[in-house]
Amino acid sequence: MKIEDAIKQQKFENNLHKALVNLIYTSNWIAANQSEFFKDYDILPQHYNILRILKGKFPNSSCPGDIKEVMLDKNPDLTRLLDKLVKLGYVDRQLCEENKRKMDITITKKGLDFLNKIHPRMEEQYVTMGNNISLEEAELLSNLLDKVRG
Repeated sequence: MKIEDAIKQQKFENNLHKALVNLIYTSNWIAANQSEFFKDYDILPQHYNILRILKGKFPNSSCPGDIKEVMLDKNPDLTRLLDKLVKLGYVDRQLCEENKRKMDITITKKGLDFLNKIHPRMEEQYVTMGNNISLEEAELLSNLLDKVRG
């Protein structure tokens, strides 16, 4: 659906303004779809992002500062998000042996199993996107978004 139809606006100041509106609208659309998807699993997209980060570090641990640095959403309350993941048994939080002021966060077997369980449904989202744009268009889009950020 064209952005003009989605927001019922036919005139934009210029194509840069139109692109920015489209980018914001699409970002919010993706976020809403992700939130709806993760609702079935009683987590937020930010929880999933943390689990993916920790899976990438596994079997090593990570500290909260390192997790926050690479999260897609830089604004969340990381402590609250980690509390829920600990409660669900998806991550383990321990005081660092070498530095008692530092926490070590590690994904658990239950967390890894959870990611493996939802992976097929996550892949469905990529397939749906792949039905709308080609791999070459996806690469172009990614490169253009990199350019937008400078």
